[in-house]
Amino acid sequence: MRSLLYSWLAILTAVLCLTLPGLAQISPTQNLAAQPSDPLTQSRQFYEAGRYAEAAALLEPLSQSSNGLAAAITFSNLSLIYQHLGQWEAAERAIATSLEHLQALPEETAVRAQVLEVQGQLQFHQGQVEAALATWEQAAALYKAEGNGEAALRSQLNQAEAMQAMGMYRRAVAYLTELRQSQVSQPDSPQQMAILRNLGDSLRVAGDLQQAEAVLQESLTMAERLSLTEAIARAHLSLGNAYQSRGDRKTALAHYQQASSTSNLTLRTQAELNQLHVLLDLERWAEAQALIPMLAEQVDQMPTSRAAIDARVSLSHSQLRLPNAQNLEAVARSLATAAQQAENLQDKRAESYALGTLAALYQKTGQLDEAQTLTDRALLLGGQVNAPELRYRWEWQLGQILKQKGDRSGAIAAYTQAIDTLQVVRRDLSAINPEAQFSFRDSVEPIHRELVSLLLAPDATPTQTDLEQARFTIESLQLAELDNFFREACLNARKVQIDAIDSHAAVFYPIILSDRLEIILSLPAQPLRHYSTPISATEVNALITRYVRQLRDPRFSQRTGPDSQQVFDWLIRPALEDLRVNQVQTLVFVSDGLLRSIPMGALLNSDRYLIEDYAVALAPTLQLLEASSLSKEPLTVLMGGLSQSRQGFSPLPGVKDELSQLHAIVPGEVILDEAFTDEELRAAMDAVDFPVVHLATHGEFGSTEEDTFILTWNDRLNINEMNTLLEATDLNHRRPIELLVLSACRTAVGDDRAALGLAGVAVRSGARSTLASLWYVSDEATSRLMVRFYQELSKGGITKAEALRQAQVAMIHDPNLVIFSRPYYWSAFVLVGNWL
Repeated sequence: MRSLLYSWLAILTAVLCLTLPGLAQISPTQNLAAQPSDPLTQSRQFYEAGRYAEAAALLEPLSQSSNGLAAAITFSNLSLIYQHLGQWEAAERAIATSLEHLQALPEETAVRAQVLEVQGQLQFHQGQVEAALATWEQAAALYKAEGNGEAALRSQLNQAEAMQAMGMYRRAVAYLTELRQSQVSQPDSPQQMAILRNLGDSLRVAGDLQQAEAVLQESLTMAERLSLTEAIARAHLSLGNAYQSRGDRKTALAHYQQASSTSNLTLRTQAELNQLHVLLDLERWAEAQALIPMLAEQVDQMPTSRAAIDARVSLSHSQLRLPNAQNLEAVARSLATAAQQAENLQDKRAESYALGTLAALYQKTGQLDEAQTLTDRALLLGGQVNAPELRYRWEWQLGQILKQKGDRSGAIAAYTQAIDTLQVVRRDLSAINPEAQFSFRDSVEPIHRELVSLLLAPDATPTQTDLEQARFTIESLQLAELDNFFREACLNARKVQIDAIDSHAAVFYPIILSDRLEIILSLPAQPLRHYSTPISATEVNALITRYVRQLRDPRFSQRTGPDSQQVFDWLIRPALEDLRVNQVQTLVFVSDGLLRSIPMGALLNSDRYLIEDYAVALAPTLQLLEASSLSKEPLTVLMGGLSQSRQGFSPLPGVKDELSQLHAIVPGEVILDEAFTDEELRAAMDAVDFPVVHLATHGEFGSTEEDTFILTWNDRLNINEMNTLLEATDLNHRRPIELLVLSACRTAVGDDRAALGLAGVAVRSGARSTLASLWYVSDEATSRLMVRFYQELSKGGITKAEALRQAQVAMIHDPNLVIFSRPYYWSAFVLVGNWL
């Protein structure tokens, strides 16, 4: 349960940083000009001093004796004051009365705008965020019509806050970027500073951490120039969140500590709760424990609002993360209070959040019936407010509870529903909340693995339906991982049968679970097969890491490597007879975790490499595969590369030779060194249909989109830029890119997410297949392999996977260069995607 409790709210954001109006004044033209001693003026002074109860005491009698415009303004001001006091019912009555008085005054657009602004704030704090957005849009339009640009900007900033609260971070980025550009020529102001901070927050959640930090630092600098104490604290809070998102906890903690110096109770509590999360991450238990009593007192002092409820639940999470968490009854009471406050606010989303978390606590203490009842209630509320980001979590939690109760079929149904719900929200997953992308391993990946574990349980006999569902689940996980890598759902999946792609191919789905390694095997026109090895994920990952390091050592030459043999025994040996009987020629691996970093062709069966008997290909998921063979038209290749040192990368002197030899085998165009620029590549692709693009240049496959690129003479071409380049070719010409070859790339060792960079290039580049190297190989070995690959491919009537197999086998058995038989030199090259 730790993962569910921890991952839900790792970072509190400053949701109560709306740009607020002051108390509205009555225009002197209404013959109601206030004197310094008048209740109206005094109430405003009290309000600005934070003495809200005294301000209300002065305005309440006045509201009973006023009418018309004066009444509309007075009741609007009272609503604003009641909101600060947490008196939500009174605030609702006051704003409704204000709007009633305005119905008879259609010409008073300026006052109506301010009343709507206050109403939007009330809706926002009550959890009616969509309604708040619409109300602030009306207010901004009225302010603009009145020529009040400053007030219009205030409402526009609040609209951005609403977009963020609704998870619409990319929309917020675009909206705030426009606002920022509109203010470029203006002097420093609190509004400009707020635009920068909100933009930085949205950029962070959208995944652009580097840009987020730059914008937030600019916001902090401007706040310091303006000497805005509270704004400085908010900027530090946002910067802390940005550094926490990229794992720099030390810097994050420093910013949170500076933010906590503010006198604003809500802001200080948010900063200190985030400090607490970081201390727990760092296992600084004593410091974390010391913060809790003070935070509990501060949370109790906060006026009832969604922010207060979130803070209360966040504190409960932190308490449960402490080793040997104690005083669980007090935690349960606090969560029950949060649920009651949410019910009083009629904020069903917040109530669902509090009840679901309380259910998790009951689950932790073994009170499963109570946990199930509360989870059902949380699910119902999450459905009523159309909150799939909450619903999938409670469906997952229900599955865990039912599994603990021994209800396997009920648990499978709940897990299945959770994954179905995730499919619905897949396109917005990275923007559901600030932690969705950061906590992927804690909040998304385990659902899929736990369901697969249930479906393939050792004490059950999985049916074909179970196997089909397990295969679909692991494919869904692969898609979710790629969406998470790109921070958006850019991939359109569809179900594909292996028979429809290749009647001589077998597909292996190895799945790393906590206590075993499961394999699902798909053979053409055959039922799915399944076998497993009881071994911990820790042991599997340790062996894979060791084996990949051996492969990357040019000195490693053993054909009897025990690690290689062990992986073969896990994955392939139980299926050998099936492969023979079904005349399989190609093995396709939809690999999981660190298994993605293994070049499967190097696996040993006694003293034979797997590639000596089968063509091998990798597929991130079959659901993304374009099921078509290589065109029978003559190959033409666009060849580009760098032989010289650029941007700190070492020279590749063999690239000239490589491209020269390839050009002698297949016709095409060569772009080398100074000519190898983004612009030249685009121009060449626009001019001619090239079904194959071969790039001999440095490349990196990393665990994030930013860390994955190829080097050109003048730039680093990232995945999105490659996609734009190749997609434009596909749109402008008849022939799509059949094959993208990247012959001098590498991935990090021991990082199961680094291999996603290669998968990301394969699916996002627009090419149907990608041939790439997993590590840097000598120029001579690369040239030899590529020359043989194109010789085979240009013959026609051969698949890309088979052409690669023959090129690799030729290197293994070349009597003139025995050193190249070592796996370091030939196994680095893998084919990803369509293998036909």
